[in-house]
Amino acid sequence: MNSLGYTWYELLRTVRNRRLLVFSLGFPIVLYFLIAGPNKNQTDFAGTGLSAPLYYMTGLAAFGTMSAMIASGGRIAGERSVGWTRQLRITPLTTRSYFRAKVLTAYAIALVSLLALYVCGASLGVSLPAGRWLTMTGLIVVALVPFAALGVALGHFITVDSVGPATGGLVAVFAFVSGTWFPIKSGFLFHFGQLLPSWWLVQASHVALGGHAWPTKGWVVVAVWAVACTGLARYAYRRDTARV
Repeated sequence: MNSLGYTWYELLRTVRNRRLLVFSLGFPIVLYFLIAGPNKNQTDFAGTGLSAPLYYMTGLAAFGTMSAMIASGGRIAGERSVGWTRQLRITPLTTRSYFRAKVLTAYAIALVSLLALYVCGASLGVSLPAGRWLTMTGLIVVALVPFAALGVALGHFITVDSVGPATGGLVAVFAFVSGTWFPIKSGFLFHFGQLLPSWWLVQASHVALGGHAWPTKGWVVVAVWAVACTGLARYAYRRDTARV
């Protein structure tokens, strides 16, 4: 199996997974309309001067894309449980090609989820300059790199029975300490959160709220986490496939 063929297979298999599409795409959309819909006419949410649909769209953009990336761990754990990962060992597929396919598939789901939220936001009156849309999207794409590798690592470390609660709990914690649902402007969470890639993912989405692009610290934190998570994913994959 070559790299291109495996990547295409992964994309097709993911698109055909209805359960995955429902939870990765449907859940953020339903949650958005449940929260923002009743407040669609609120133009000064919590004294921020921002509309409620815009505020919640950015929060769910970070939450939804992060969830989609880490959810790849569930698919990998399922493959391990039926012996598919071991089967790949007898093919010419390299570790790099394997990672590339998993990452591209996760990005495909995350970007579809992101675009769906943009459309939902526009349906509730969200309107932004083109430059702000592009800057926000570009930074989100970069911020998701550590989560793509983290999803692969979790899939190879955790069993299929526990990967769901583990990934869901991890996303919830990341979202909470990074200001996804409410602004964090001081205190322990403010300083601790800035050491996490999820904080800068949220800041990327907040470009739509009038925020600025990342400072140097943001790029460094995301880069360090990306390198660390990639190394962890490689170790997890090789450790898993080396078992007899």
